[in-house]
This record gives sequence, C-alpha cells and structure tokens, in this order.
Amino acid sequence: MTDFDEAEDEAENEAENDDYFWRLVRGRRSIRRYEARPIARPLIERILTAATWAPSAHNRQPWRFCVVHSQAQKLALSQAMGERWQEDLAQDGVEPKLIERRVAISHARLTGAAALVVAAVSLEEMDVYPDPQRAEAEWLMAVQSTALACQNLLLAAHHYGLGACWMCAPLFVPETVAGVLGLPDTWYPQALITLGYPAEEKEKERLSLGERVLWR
Repeated sequence: MTDFDEAEDEAENEAENDDYFWRLVRGRRSIRRYEARPIARPLIERILTAATWAPSAHNRQPWRFCVVHSQAQKLALSQAMGERWQEDLAQDGVEPKLIERRVAISHARLTGAAALVVAAVSLEEMDVYPDPQRAEAEWLMAVQSTALACQNLLLAAHHYGLGACWMCAPLFVPETVAGVLGLPDTWYPQALITLGYPAEEKEKERLSLGERVLWR
C-alpha cells in the first residue's frame, strides 16, 4: 500500500466517523411512546456508565441515579407525582378536564416506559463555603455536572437503539419523588428520564447559530 492509499483510507475513516458523530447528535430525539418490551439490565448499566464519564466540577461526580424498572414502583411514582400536579394545576385555575387530560398523558408516559432513571445531585463530596454566594455557586456546579451526565446518558441510549425523554418534573416535587423511591436524604432529585424501545419517530430542527451565538 502506498502512502497515497494510506492517506486516502485515513480520510475515508475520518469522514465516516464524522458522519456517525453528527447522525448520533442530530438523530437524538425526545421519545415518549415505547414498545412493550424490557431493557436488559447490562444495557442500562452500560448507558449509566456512559453517564458517569461526563465532566464534573472538581471531578467530584455529584450525580446519583435511581433506576425504576418494576411496574409497581413506576405506578406508585406516577400516581404520587400526578396527585401533586393535580393540586398545583387546580390552584393555578386550570379547568378540571384539562387537568385530567394532562395528568393522564404524563401517567401513560411514565408507566409505559420500560425503565425510568431518576437523576439526583448530591453535595456530599462538594466543597463547603461559609458565604451564600459561593455556596450557591457550588450547588449550581453540582447541578450542571449532573445535567452533563444526563446528556451522556441520552446520547448513549440513542446509540444503543433506545428512545429516551428528559423530564424535569422532579424539580417541582422533589420530596415526593424521594419519598416514594426511598432515596437517601443527601440525594436531591433533578430530572426523570424515561427509557424504552421507540414506538414513534420524531423530526425536529434547531434554530440557526446566528440566533443564539454572539462573537466578540
């Protein structure tokens, strides 16, 4: 093989890798409907491993994950969160029929997924500061680190042919989520990710860079 042939093969490999990267990133979608089949535990563990390779503040890895796979536990979590949501919507003056519909849709999404991953943040290994400003910054750093881990999780799920949907509902009822799942007191629920084999396809675009980026 000549140097020219080697260079040509290397260029082809780079193009294939580049194409795969963009298909992975641009192909990920928020999937809310799933097939009725379970996900093997080793696959979930592989996806969670990908999540733990995200960058984190001070490399403290403040993320925590609770995997909910039993149908009884999914049902209990959905019902408890749904009841709280109903109360909030009623206080907001939302019509009862609309409340019922919105809660029913959420219930179907949670109980219809093969597994749920509740992402939480812990400050156990984070730095402690006496002043509110730095304490808040440390908290935000931990939250951002957990969000980065969740992005890794979503991309890994897509890579392995699974659908997933990021839901921030636990932020509104953290004590309810922690109580139903029996989470440690040091875990603060941040998000809930549904996982399953996709039963739908989604197409969406993104705004142009010019609408979201400044150059200085």
